[in-house]
Amino acid sequence: MNVGSSARAALPLEFPQSLAVYDDYAAAQRTVDHLSDEKFPVEQCMIVGTDLKRVERITGRLTTGRVAAGGAASGAWFGVFIGLIFMLLTDEGIVATFLPTVLIGALFGLVFALTGYAATRGRRDFSSVTSVVATRYEVLVEHKSAARARELLADLPGALPNPFA
Repeated sequence: MNVGSSARAALPLEFPQSLAVYDDYAAAQRTVDHLSDEKFPVEQCMIVGTDLKRVERITGRLTTGRVAAGGAASGAWFGVFIGLIFMLLTDEGIVATFLPTVLIGALFGLVFALTGYAATRGRRDFSSVTSVVATRYEVLVEHKSAARARELLADLPGALPNPFA
């Protein structure tokens, strides 16, 4: 792994060297766990996710009704928060303080959500969750301990990936 000077400052290892590269996190974790079981100083190791990809999972279709309901619910929660604060600061009853703030919050949430949805003009009629995932995981180890780590991993079947595969 070629670590640049700015990235090196963020890494807690003095001079990290690659021990192994895996296609899944579980295999990298198993490697470090095995080193720990063998009393290796695992504070000299780190698992680094590489080859990052942005993954967007589509969770559903957006409709005007769904947008309106979500906006009203979000606004109502904000209204609950403001209503609770008002209840603590005033002597008014629950009907005079709490309920109006919830209703006003729901109304504002509804209006803002529908306005935002209308502004997209149908270009994004779906909801989604976005995450960044690594496709490869590299186990790094401090240079002065790399040889010992490789020796310990020789006991673990499949711990070091086949470099010719």
